[in-house]
Amino acid sequence: MGTVTDLVREDLRGFAGYGSARSEKLEGEVWLNANESAWANACDTGDACRRYPEPQPLDLAAALARLYGCAPEQLLIGRGSDEAIDLLVRALCVPGRDAVLVSPPVFGMYAVSARLQCAPLLEVPLIDGVDGFAPDLPALAEAALAGSARLVFLCSPGNPTGNAVALDDIATLARRLRGRALLVVDEAYGEFSSQPSAIGLLDEHDNLGVLRTLSKAHALAGARIGVLAAHPSMIAVLRRCQAPYPVPSPCAALALAALGPDALARTAAHVARVRSERERMRAALANAPGVLRVYPSEGNFLLVRFADAARAFADLRSAGIVGGDQRAAAGLGSAVRITIGTPAENRRVLQALGQGAPP
Repeated sequence: MGTVTDLVREDLRGFAGYGSARSEKLEGEVWLNANESAWANACDTGDACRRYPEPQPLDLAAALARLYGCAPEQLLIGRGSDEAIDLLVRALCVPGRDAVLVSPPVFGMYAVSARLQCAPLLEVPLIDGVDGFAPDLPALAEAALAGSARLVFLCSPGNPTGNAVALDDIATLARRLRGRALLVVDEAYGEFSSQPSAIGLLDEHDNLGVLRTLSKAHALAGARIGVLAAHPSMIAVLRRCQAPYPVPSPCAALALAALGPDALARTAAHVARVRSERERMRAALANAPGVLRVYPSEGNFLLVRFADAARAFADLRSAGIVGGDQRAAAGLGSAVRITIGTPAENRRVLQALGQGAPP
């Protein structure tokens, strides 16, 4: 059957990448090997940015490994999940040959990265059923195998749909794709979901990858800290393909502080509040004028279908509220995605749409 690195582009399997000044394990007191400034910038009061950062900060990797329940060597830290998506497509897909498979409506960066790599894009639409959206997993497997897909992206919870995929279904799909494709589960909204993380499946399935981020639940969108968890051999390949210094020192320090016990406790409280507000908002929006359907959600948002989505979007804008206009997405011509905000912000949403405060 081979190993998961057999999925990597043939010309990159022995690729050494760029050897940066911080990629070698060197020790010394006077660092004169990287042409850095001998003095800190006048605005850099902590002297944190004079030196190039660690390519993969060890303390941050250890903290993220504890958070996600895996080993540091199973993690690639980068500039948000977007960088990991781009690296995966570039490292695994030979342009014009190896395809990327997605289930729309879904996060658009998978298709963007595929196009930039000239990788064929295959689509198996989500099924809009009585219980909400769900991927057609047998059809995904068949399309991947028939269409020479090297990467299959599965968003769970789905963005913008809010659906989550059961671990047993993820494991079954990974087994079907073993030796043929890497299954990447995007868990950007995983903290808000009742489903366990697919990271727990990594030891059983070497062709599985899981994307996580500190942008959503941890409120660090501006710091751009994303993580890919995967087999150590795949992580090693991707590190060689990554830019030399992907994690700025101030961002790494902020992320490390956000993973301390007190900060994590506050984050957990905020996540619990979002889950509670999400269900109250779902019930209240279901009774709002012009609402056709409010989909169940495992994320920090709700997807809402309206009889007149253009009017609903305009009503929100008139009240100073910017919703997520989904009308251009496949199958969502009548939908708006609404992030769960503070209770006061949620009341404004309901008022703008002609409904009172949530019960």
